[in-house]
Amino acid sequence: MRETAGFLPGHCGAGIGHTALSFGAPCGQRLEIAAPAPTERQTAELADRLRRAGREHLARLPVAEIAAIAGRAAQRLLDRSHPLRRKAEALLPIVTGYDPETVRLGLTAALKTYREPGLRRFLAADFANPQMLDSFQPGAAGGFSRAFGPGLTAHVWAGNVPGLPLWSLVSALLVKSASLGKAASAEPLLAGWFAETLAEIDPKLGACLAVVWWRGGDSGPESAALAAADAVVAYGDDATLEQLRARTPAATRFLGFGHRIGLAVVARSALDSRRAEATARLAARDVACWDQQGCYAPQTVFVERGGAVSPRVFAGYLAAALAGLEHRFPRRALAVEDEAATAGWVQRETVRAVADPGRAVIGDEAGKWSVVYAEAPEALAPSGLNRTVKTVAVDRLDDVAPALAAARPFLQTVAVAAAPEELFRLAGSLGASGATRLCALGRTAEPEAGWRHDGRPNLLDLVSFVDIDRSAEAAAEDLAPYAP
Repeated sequence: MRETAGFLPGHCGAGIGHTALSFGAPCGQRLEIAAPAPTERQTAELADRLRRAGREHLARLPVAEIAAIAGRAAQRLLDRSHPLRRKAEALLPIVTGYDPETVRLGLTAALKTYREPGLRRFLAADFANPQMLDSFQPGAAGGFSRAFGPGLTAHVWAGNVPGLPLWSLVSALLVKSASLGKAASAEPLLAGWFAETLAEIDPKLGACLAVVWWRGGDSGPESAALAAADAVVAYGDDATLEQLRARTPAATRFLGFGHRIGLAVVARSALDSRRAEATARLAARDVACWDQQGCYAPQTVFVERGGAVSPRVFAGYLAAALAGLEHRFPRRALAVEDEAATAGWVQRETVRAVADPGRAVIGDEAGKWSVVYAEAPEALAPSGLNRTVKTVAVDRLDDVAPALAAARPFLQTVAVAAAPEELFRLAGSLGASGATRLCALGRTAEPEAGWRHDGRPNLLDLVSFVDIDRSAEAAAEDLAPYAP
């Protein structure tokens, strides 16, 4: 089976070669993907063409119209009868290894974020008056201000979670920036399909987008893209981000999104005989979603003592829920190195449990999931991922914040099952500890439109503001034709 990845605007694909990427599913299906791979010179020329198209068309579109076009693209891909949606459901399981039903549900959850109402929330989250992206608007303290996005944004995407590239691609569109994206080797398809759908709706807007591929670290096309961009948005591990940052010109804005760690907290109020099993199923949903490859996935669940159901019993409920999910949404087949890393973590925890009666490891015989229980408090630390999670008992949820100190630079999402008063009390201590998002248990993989990724604005970090001082306005009055 063969497929073409990426997206090139208009007729600029002439002379650009393609690189073959191979994928195979456990059932034996093979997929060959041809991804456009421009040379260093071609990348520079493509960047120049995108910048011109952005200046000629995208910069002139009202931001409300851009949101409407992007929303229509998302709406088309939500339609399961659309040819590209059918293709996504057929091919992404082969490319990513995720179960087809996991892909279907995950695509729908991701695309719903980019409907027009969601994109209006993106804008409202960062701009009191989004029209300042179109023209100068009066400021509360006087004068006028306008926001300008980059002429060209270069994106370097990761492929750990399908749909991730759309976040930065749409953010750049909303600030009227042309985009040159590097498709991820692990999932090179969806960003190109979204760009293709945008181009079907508005060909001139499509001329402001390109999705290509180069091997990570390739000094030729990568250097050309970094040199041409006004802003760079990159996803990956810390080593990759440092390498990209070092090669990005000092005057170019660089936004890097690296590895993060998530956790969950369960209050005793969620552990009565009526709620405990349902709470465990919600936690299992967060652990199983995308096999913890998303930065928001919980790797430790802190469970408060004093409820009708003890933390140790809760760990058993969590294990049972993960076992059930494995039947409905089986874990993907892992690469050898990932399998070894996950198995190594479980083995180390098993050795610790043998020597400590306050610890236990509950696992699937095939190693598809594992729950570690710890009776004594311990600090947050990475799990083995791929549906491995630690359950730690605490006397009070207020004890969780001190356990997060070592992980502070990497904290992100905290899933919470607690009463309202507890939620807001914990929000203060967790936020002070470095957490940037609190959500309901079971909803970690569904960030709301306009969520501030890693605590930073989505759009404000991309724009620059131009202010007209009141003094300039007053001085201009003296030169007006009607001046005395």
